[in-house]
Amino acid sequence: MVSTNDLKNGMVLDLDGQLWQVMWFQHHKPGKGNAVVRSKLKNVLTGKTVDRTFNSDTKVETATVDRSEMQYLYHDGAGFVFMDLQTYDQISIPDAVVGEAKDYMLEEQMATVARHEGNPLFIELPASVELDITYTEPGLQGDRSTGGTKPATLETGKQIQVPLFVTQGEKVKVDTRTGEYLGRVSS
Repeated sequence: MVSTNDLKNGMVLDLDGQLWQVMWFQHHKPGKGNAVVRSKLKNVLTGKTVDRTFNSDTKVETATVDRSEMQYLYHDGAGFVFMDLQTYDQISIPDAVVGEAKDYMLEEQMATVARHEGNPLFIELPASVELDITYTEPGLQGDRSTGGTKPATLETGKQIQVPLFVTQGEKVKVDTRTGEYLGRVSS
């Protein structure tokens, strides 16, 4: 049990038998009445997000979530296979659990696997990753950093928007939370 005053981003709560991850929270003290804690919660299994307001200092049940750093090995058709580098144990995580993280994962990349009672809940990637551009239309003479964007396909198959001056074969930094282009990576 933890007080709603002690909520933190990333914390997993057990509310009404379902697991919810705290995405955002804010303490709010209105002019009249008691203080409340506003929060945005994401259902760990379905991905649904809800806004929920708790009275200040309410006790909520937390879920025990084990996070371990694992290496992504390969996709076997049924799921993504990860290996614990300490014990060399391998687990297969279903596509639905990995979700959009697959768009930014390369073989042998490290990721954090969150598990509750041995069942994988979700994958946490670094805030940004560096990926090669496998295809994009060539830029025209005069295209500079200011101006428009064009679609580019990453080596994982994910399509993102990049500035007009970025060319095929370049390595770029991409935000794994939003899919935004962050910049070129010098070789």
